[in-house]
Formats: sequence, structure tokens, C-alpha cells
Amino acid sequence: MKTIDDLQVAGQRVFVRVDLNVPLDGETITDDGRIRAAVPTINKLLDRGAKVIVASHLGRPKGAPDPQYSLAPVARRLGELLGKQVAFATDTVDESAQATVAALGDGEVALLENLRFNAGETSKDDAERGAFADRLAALADLYVGDGFGAVHRKHASVYDLPARLPHAAGELIAAELSVLKKLTEDVKRPYAVVLGGAKVSDKLGVIDHLLEKADRILIGGGMAYTFLKAQGHEVGGSLLQEDQVPAVQDYLRRAKERGVEFVLPVDVTAASEFPDLKTKAPANPQVIAADAIPADLQGLDIGPETRKLYASKLADAATVFWNGPMGVFEHPDFAEGTRAVAQALLDSPAFTVVGGGDSAAAVRILGFDENAFGHISTGGGASLEYLEGKTLPGLAALED
Repeated sequence: MKTIDDLQVAGQRVFVRVDLNVPLDGETITDDGRIRAAVPTINKLLDRGAKVIVASHLGRPKGAPDPQYSLAPVARRLGELLGKQVAFATDTVDESAQATVAALGDGEVALLENLRFNAGETSKDDAERGAFADRLAALADLYVGDGFGAVHRKHASVYDLPARLPHAAGELIAAELSVLKKLTEDVKRPYAVVLGGAKVSDKLGVIDHLLEKADRILIGGGMAYTFLKAQGHEVGGSLLQEDQVPAVQDYLRRAKERGVEFVLPVDVTAASEFPDLKTKAPANPQVIAADAIPADLQGLDIGPETRKLYASKLADAATVFWNGPMGVFEHPDFAEGTRAVAQALLDSPAFTVVGGGDSAAAVRILGFDENAFGHISTGGGASLEYLEGKTLPGLAALED
């Protein structure tokens, strides 16, 4: 896989596919981590005299323009981070995009409007996707793939466009791959994995793969209650995927056979109803044993004894991968489990990787110094699929 150091970019129009899919509250960006992650590659290209065309998706519009998903606020923030004007095209391949790109001088940058405003970006029809990729290719001379958070998608700008232009991987993708190889090849042990989030079904593939790699797996978040149910415990009103219980029982059996330690909550912080995440009104939390959750309560975070247990299980690890919060971290009554895991990663001498998505957001929202972790990935889904051993379309497209 070539890097941008292998490209002659001076005076060339370079299409840079990044991941600027940031959370918005109206036009206010609530977490600019992905924009900041895109800056090094863009700056490197600008410093070498390229005409840089930045492109990304935002949210899930239905293949047509939708003002709530406009990248206009992102263009403003990107300009602040780059310290220079970012020209903004109000469409993806039509008159505004063509004129905006044509006006670029060497060392100047433009951002196209949300790629998903065109149905061809996400189409499952190869011809429709290809036609959109052809129009994108007409805007540029070279392609740089740097949107790690989108490389698991077979989309026009990620998969089809690199085949139409000389291409290379950007700085972010190169860094992400370097880290992921430390989790899949030549892993330093003990290797501990912390998995959270709402649904166990989202993590089945990675759990299956990690049974061959990890020494211990710690489970939290909503998915923990399906594991507790699989052990025969009642989980009250907690989130439960009943249909996944047999699969989880099989994983627990296989883990025991392979000597992989599965660590589940011993207590949980629960409430009678899901908390209000807008008002943050007190939710009257209760700490109860994980194997005795009454019918009128639902577990919403790991409890204090589990926090201590998980910290002890991470203290002697040499490698730690964490994906998924331990509870409803957006509410202060249920943030302590996620905070404790983040702190345990910081306290551990291990090489630590925070696997994107909600985990990365939690680290920032809870006020931790991002630079104190070994690596914070920009791609939650992409990280998991890589660890599952899947071929990621956007990476395959960048191979020589």
C-alpha cells in the first residue's frame, strides 16, 4: 500500500476521502475529534503544494440534500484547525463543486458537500456507484484514502474511486493499520479486551475472533445482561437479546475450553427507568448484585465492585483493546463505570487502544487527555471488522 510520500502532489488536484462524520447539535459540533484527526494529512498535502479536495459523509441522509446533514459547519471548523480558508462547495459533483475545484490554487483547500446527498455514494448497484465515482474522478488527478471510519463500507468514494485514480493511503489510515497490527500480529501478553455497548449481536464476530487471540475478555454495557442471562441469572428490565443467549453460552463454553478468562459484572448500578439524557435529571440509582436484578429495575452501568475488579484485571495487562462504554455514560449517574475503565487504561503500563465510536466519544466527554492513551481509533465499526479478520473494502481498494 502506497503512502502520500509516494505521490508527486505539487500542482495536482488531490481528492482526500476523510471521515468528518461528527455529532452535531443544530450547527454546533459537539465533538470535533474526527476533524482534528484529518488535519495532518491535509496539512502535509497543502505544504507540498497540492490543490486539496476534501470529501466526507455526515449522518445518514437518504441520497438527497438534507440541510440537517450539511457539512457547512464542518467546513468552518476545519478552516479554524488548518488556519486557512476552506472553500465550500454546496454540492458534490455539479456546478458548485466544479467551480470551487477549478478556482483552487496550489496549497489551497476545498470541502465538497456531504457525499451521501448523492444516491450513488451508498448504492448497492455497482453501475450507479461507478457512475458517481466517475464524476468524482473528473474533479481530481490523485486520490488519498484517509477516512478510516468508513473503510468498512463499499461506497463510491471509498471503494470505487481509488480504482479510477492513482492512489495512496493517508497518514491516519497508516497510523490506524500500524496499531491494529499490534492487536492481531505479535501481540504482547497478557492481552485484555474490554467490550461494552448496547447489543451483543454487534460484537459476535469480534468475540468469536478474540477467543483465538485474547487472554481475558471483560464485558460491560447493555450487552452484559445477555451474558448474565446466559449464566442463568435474572436481569430484570435490563437490555436483553434473548435470541443471542445460545450463542453467548457457546462462547462462554469455548472460552473455558481455551483458557480465555471471561469477566462479567458482579454488581450493577440500576434504576427503575431509563434516564433523561437531555435534562440529566437525577435517576435515583441503586447498586445491586448482578445476579439478583429485580423485575422492576434495569442495569444501566457496572457497579463499584465491578469497577474495582475490572481495574485489577487490566493492571497487569501488556496490551488492552477497549470498545464500547460500560453504561449510559451520557448521564452522570451512570458514567462511573466507563470513567473507571478509562482510568484503568491510563493507570496500566499496557499498550492501550480505544476502539473508536462511543468509547472515543466517552473519553473526550468525560474529560480525559486523549494523548495519554496509546491510541484512540477514529473507526469503531472499522476497528471491529478488522479485528474479526474481515476484508475491508476501503483498504482493499488502496492496495497496489
